[in-house]
Amino acid sequence: MTAGTEWTHADVAALLRAPTDADDKYSRGVVGLLTGSARYPGAAVLGVEAAWRAGAGMVRYLGPARALVLARRPETVTAAGRVQAWVAGSGMDAAHRSSDESAALERILAGEAPVVVDAGALDLVSAATAPLVLTPHDREHAALRARLGMPGNAERAAATRETAARVGGVVLLKGATTIIAGPDGALRTVTSGARWLSTAGTGDVLAGILGALLAGGGDPFACAASAAWLHGRAGAAASRRHGGGPLVALEVAEETASVIGRVLESRRGAEPRP
Repeated sequence: MTAGTEWTHADVAALLRAPTDADDKYSRGVVGLLTGSARYPGAAVLGVEAAWRAGAGMVRYLGPARALVLARRPETVTAAGRVQAWVAGSGMDAAHRSSDESAALERILAGEAPVVVDAGALDLVSAATAPLVLTPHDREHAALRARLGMPGNAERAAATRETAARVGGVVLLKGATTIIAGPDGALRTVTSGARWLSTAGTGDVLAGILGALLAGGGDPFACAASAAWLHGRAGAAASRRHGGGPLVALEVAEETASVIGRVLESRRGAEPRP
């Protein structure tokens, strides 16, 4: 792999902003989620949980899993309204979307707010005009490139950079080493070292973290790299709950707030243990 520079604790600390006495829920950022489906309703719960734990001032959920989301996080708003960033497609399947779901996704992708495009919305990016951050894993990335008429079998970093240039947005290619590429050719990597993260639902958590950071007004490239870094450290923390053993995705979401807290605290001292 053509290595990009590793995204660091210092990079994340430079992006994160603690709320002040002058802040309210809107200035902290409102993230909207159109995620989940009858087949995969848990994706909605995981993304919403992660968005709250990552510091969103408000989370709006407008997908089909409202009852489950509210049972877990009753502070979530399920009415339409102001949104400063979207998370779309987690837990959806393009082959089984209804026409109404497709139309709703297309409206979000044609808007002005930045959109985290995950899983079941990746097939719609070619017509999108909103600022985009795509979060595919390797198989989804290969399928996306095929739909865009791009060659297969490219080296991961080069392929990620090419895709970012083609779609005019940021691409976060998930993996043991996550690659973040910008449309301007920028390339960074995040290596979490938390191998237990390769389990169902952790990608939904990553999307929620990223949506919260974007809603706070950060640069999309920096938000994507920082979300991957926070996700990896939260995974390591979740594994430590079990002596270094297996984790589940909801634990990763729950640990995100503590990881953010330690990063913010470190501004007044040495870098903390991840």
